[in-house]
Amino acid sequence: MDKQIFAAIEISDHEIRLIIGEFFNTRFNVIKSSRIPAFGLTYNQVTDQEAIIKAIRKAIDNANKTLDVRIERVILSIPSYKVTCLPLKVRKKIDSIDGVCTAQDIREAVQRAMATKIPEDLALIQAVPVKYTVNGMSTRRMPINERCENLVVDVDLLCANRKLAFDLVSCLEKADLEVMDIFLDIFAIAKEGAFLEQGVGQNIVILKLERSSTTLGLINEGRLKACEMYRFGLNKMIDSIDDKFDLKNEISSKLLIQNTRLDLAKYSDNPVYVYAVNGVARTISEDDLAKCIQPDVKIWLDGIENLCNPILQQGQTTVIITGEGGELNGLDRLLQARLQVEVKNYCPDTLGVRNSAYTCCLGLFYAYKDQLPITNYQVNSVDIEAFEKAVSFNKKSNNDSEESITQKLRGILFETKK
Repeated sequence: MDKQIFAAIEISDHEIRLIIGEFFNTRFNVIKSSRIPAFGLTYNQVTDQEAIIKAIRKAIDNANKTLDVRIERVILSIPSYKVTCLPLKVRKKIDSIDGVCTAQDIREAVQRAMATKIPEDLALIQAVPVKYTVNGMSTRRMPINERCENLVVDVDLLCANRKLAFDLVSCLEKADLEVMDIFLDIFAIAKEGAFLEQGVGQNIVILKLERSSTTLGLINEGRLKACEMYRFGLNKMIDSIDDKFDLKNEISSKLLIQNTRLDLAKYSDNPVYVYAVNGVARTISEDDLAKCIQPDVKIWLDGIENLCNPILQQGQTTVIITGEGGELNGLDRLLQARLQVEVKNYCPDTLGVRNSAYTCCLGLFYAYKDQLPITNYQVNSVDIEAFEKAVSFNKKSNNDSEESITQKLRGILFETKK
């Protein structure tokens, strides 16, 4: 039986997203997911470390109660801020007795790539093998047990802003958590949606739309080529709703994400929200809400169009909208009309995390799992033995409770019959 339990965490610009997942043999199941408000991160810097640490502890404590064991370590995503992708080719001579390529050969090639010097303001987030060449043949699959004299590995060094990465890792360490591994948020999204594979014959543009910014990631030839941050996000629209209707930020965000349709030619006067200000009843119609945010939506569309135009000129392109903004109804169709290419909102279909906001966090599991043959890590986020005991105890307790209830019912029926 192959059981692995991992915890993945994303520190976004307004909340902590946590997923506890289990790989059981070949299946993946979500055990616990949560979103805890935390306004301690902007698009490019930690502004309130204590707020982030407090929210992380709250999310972890809630998960600990669900699992009945302590989460000790997590997989972390890093915002794709000031990302640099450094492509390298590493040649490794196969010196095993039988002349076949092993996981250790690939591991040594990747470690050699990781020793490459990078600029001081960058941190190496991940070394990603994207292609292997043996006997003149190239493949994306690891050529383990292939007989050859030399192995050539194409490795992408994915680097990001050093200070931001270290500050986020520090937050987790101060919350008494160990970081198992780190990935760029755009790379994790690409893993979740299998966009690296889809990007072999075309361009894939990932738009991660969050509160303070929109992150654009370009995938081409099956690899992450570039990332860019556009400092315009959902907050602009939310603030417009706040200002016009005198609402709290939390209510405005729910109205935007859950009650707004963006691509209609005509909006109805049907009310979508009724509230009171100083004892005076007020109503917001669908038309009111749409007209309020239309100027901000247009600014966002203009900005994304400018960013995407150079990419569109390079060939066939598909655009994916995800992050919290992937829940916006009709945004994909508006952008498709602008860009004249296929645009889709992406939402995970995994039970328990069917929300676009979880796309990055969920992708961390697949990114981490795919790296295990190379990293050879043998750790879980929890003590597996303790987890199994907790599960066994809970099952026993539930069975005892069920037997007790059954006995009571039998007693009642028996008395009634008498």
